[in-house]
Amino acid sequence: MNEQELTFYGKDIGVRTELDYGELDISGNEEHGFRPYQLMVASIVGCSSGVFRKILEKQRVLIEDFQVKVKVERNPEEANRMEKMKIHYIVKGKNLDPEKLYKNLGVARKNCSMIRTVEDAITIEETIDTIELSM
Repeated sequence: MNEQELTFYGKDIGVRTELDYGELDISGNEEHGFRPYQLMVASIVGCSSGVFRKILEKQRVLIEDFQVKVKVERNPEEANRMEKMKIHYIVKGKNLDPEKLYKNLGVARKNCSMIRTVEDAITIEETIDTIELSM
Protein backbone atom coordinates (compact mmCIF):
# COMPACT_ATOMS: atom_id res chain seq x y z
CA MET A 1 0.00 0.00 0.00
CA ASN A 2 1.08 3.54 -0.75
CA GLU A 3 -0.06 6.04 1.87
CA GLN A 4 0.01 9.80 1.35
CA GLU A 5 -1.03 12.59 3.68
CA LEU A 6 -2.34 16.02 2.69
CA THR A 7 -3.18 18.88 5.04
CA PHE A 8 -6.13 21.21 4.45
CA TYR A 9 -6.61 24.52 6.23
CA GLY A 10 -9.99 26.09 6.91
CA LYS A 11 -10.69 29.48 5.37
CA ASP A 12 -13.74 31.72 5.47
CA ILE A 13 -15.64 29.64 2.94
CA GLY A 14 -14.06 26.26 2.21
CA VAL A 15 -10.53 24.89 2.63
CA ARG A 16 -7.08 25.42 1.14
CA THR A 17 -4.15 23.07 0.64
CA GLU A 18 -0.62 23.67 -0.56
CA LEU A 19 0.57 21.23 -3.23
CA ASP A 20 3.79 21.03 -5.23
CA TYR A 21 2.17 22.92 -8.11
CA GLY A 22 0.67 25.62 -5.86
CA GLU A 23 -2.27 26.46 -3.64
CA LEU A 24 -5.65 24.87 -4.19
CA ASP A 25 -8.78 26.53 -2.83
CA ILE A 26 -11.89 24.36 -2.52
CA SER A 27 -15.34 25.72 -1.78
CA GLY A 28 -18.98 25.00 -2.51
CA ASN A 29 -19.12 28.62 -3.69
CA GLU A 30 -17.32 29.19 -7.02
CA GLU A 31 -16.36 32.71 -5.97
CA HIS A 32 -14.08 31.27 -3.28
CA GLY A 33 -12.52 28.21 -4.94
CA PHE A 34 -13.03 25.18 -7.10
CA ARG A 35 -16.17 23.22 -6.32
CA PRO A 36 -15.61 19.61 -5.20
CA TYR A 37 -17.74 18.42 -8.13
CA GLN A 38 -15.48 20.24 -10.61
CA LEU A 39 -12.39 18.72 -9.03
CA MET A 40 -13.89 15.22 -9.17
CA VAL A 41 -14.67 15.55 -12.88
CA ALA A 42 -11.25 17.11 -13.57
CA SER A 43 -9.51 14.30 -11.66
CA ILE A 44 -11.25 11.57 -13.62
CA VAL A 45 -10.72 13.25 -17.00
CA GLY A 46 -7.15 14.29 -16.19
CA CYS A 47 -6.19 10.78 -15.17
CA SER A 48 -7.99 9.00 -17.99
CA SER A 49 -6.77 11.30 -20.75
CA GLY A 50 -3.21 11.33 -19.41
CA VAL A 51 -2.97 7.52 -19.35
CA PHE A 52 -4.67 7.30 -22.77
CA ARG A 53 -2.21 9.77 -24.30
CA LYS A 54 0.81 7.94 -22.83
CA ILE A 55 -0.39 4.67 -24.35
CA LEU A 56 -0.84 6.33 -27.76
CA GLU A 57 2.64 7.87 -27.56
CA LYS A 58 4.21 4.48 -26.70
CA GLN A 59 2.51 2.98 -29.75
CA ARG A 60 3.68 5.92 -31.89
CA VAL A 61 0.15 6.91 -32.83
CA LEU A 62 0.46 10.36 -34.41
CA ILE A 63 -1.86 12.63 -32.46
CA GLU A 64 -1.75 16.33 -33.27
CA ASP A 65 -4.36 17.32 -30.73
CA PHE A 66 -7.24 15.97 -28.70
CA GLN A 67 -10.15 17.39 -26.78
CA VAL A 68 -12.30 15.86 -24.10
CA LYS A 69 -15.94 16.80 -23.53
CA VAL A 70 -17.81 15.55 -20.50
CA LYS A 71 -21.49 15.37 -19.65
CA VAL A 72 -22.33 14.59 -16.05
CA GLU A 73 -25.68 13.39 -14.74
CA ARG A 74 -26.36 14.24 -11.10
CA ASN A 75 -29.20 13.08 -8.87
CA PRO A 76 -30.80 15.97 -6.95
CA GLU A 77 -32.68 13.44 -4.78
CA GLU A 78 -29.34 12.07 -3.50
CA ALA A 79 -27.43 15.25 -2.50
CA ASN A 80 -26.69 15.92 -6.20
CA ARG A 81 -24.69 12.71 -6.34
CA MET A 82 -22.81 12.11 -9.60
CA GLU A 83 -24.35 9.03 -11.19
CA LYS A 84 -23.13 9.02 -14.78
CA MET A 85 -20.31 10.54 -16.78
CA LYS A 86 -20.11 10.51 -20.56
CA ILE A 87 -16.51 11.19 -21.55
CA HIS A 88 -16.12 11.98 -25.25
CA TYR A 89 -12.67 12.17 -26.84
CA ILE A 90 -12.12 14.04 -30.07
CA VAL A 91 -8.76 12.87 -31.43
CA LYS A 92 -7.04 14.68 -34.28
CA GLY A 93 -4.17 12.94 -36.07
CA LYS A 94 -2.91 10.85 -38.97
CA ASN A 95 -3.75 7.24 -39.85
CA LEU A 96 -6.08 6.85 -36.89
CA ASP A 97 -7.64 3.42 -36.44
CA PRO A 98 -10.84 3.77 -34.36
CA GLU A 99 -10.74 0.10 -33.32
CA LYS A 100 -7.19 0.47 -32.03
CA LEU A 101 -8.07 3.73 -30.26
CA TYR A 102 -10.97 2.06 -28.42
CA LYS A 103 -8.73 -0.85 -27.45
CA ASN A 104 -6.15 1.59 -26.07
CA LEU A 105 -8.88 3.51 -24.24
CA GLY A 106 -9.88 0.25 -22.56
CA VAL A 107 -6.29 -0.27 -21.42
CA ALA A 108 -6.19 3.33 -20.17
CA ARG A 109 -9.39 2.76 -18.20
CA LYS A 110 -7.85 -0.27 -16.46
CA ASN A 111 -4.78 1.81 -15.54
CA CYS A 112 -6.48 5.05 -14.45
CA SER A 113 -6.58 5.16 -10.67
CA MET A 114 -9.38 7.73 -10.58
CA ILE A 115 -11.75 5.69 -12.78
CA ARG A 116 -10.86 2.54 -10.83
CA THR A 117 -11.73 4.37 -7.60
CA VAL A 118 -15.22 5.46 -8.69
CA GLU A 119 -16.22 2.83 -11.27
CA ASP A 120 -18.55 1.01 -8.88
CA ALA A 121 -20.30 4.25 -7.89
CA ILE A 122 -20.46 6.22 -11.14
CA THR A 123 -21.35 4.83 -14.56
CA ILE A 124 -18.64 6.00 -16.94
CA GLU A 125 -19.17 5.82 -20.71
CA GLU A 126 -16.34 6.70 -23.07
CA THR A 127 -16.63 7.45 -26.78
CA ILE A 128 -14.20 8.62 -29.44
CA ASP A 129 -14.51 10.70 -32.60
CA THR A 130 -11.54 11.07 -34.91
CA ILE A 131 -10.49 13.89 -37.18
CA GLU A 132 -8.14 12.57 -39.83
CA LEU A 133 -5.44 14.98 -40.98
CA SER A 134 -4.12 14.79 -44.53
CA MET A 135 -0.48 14.05 -45.12
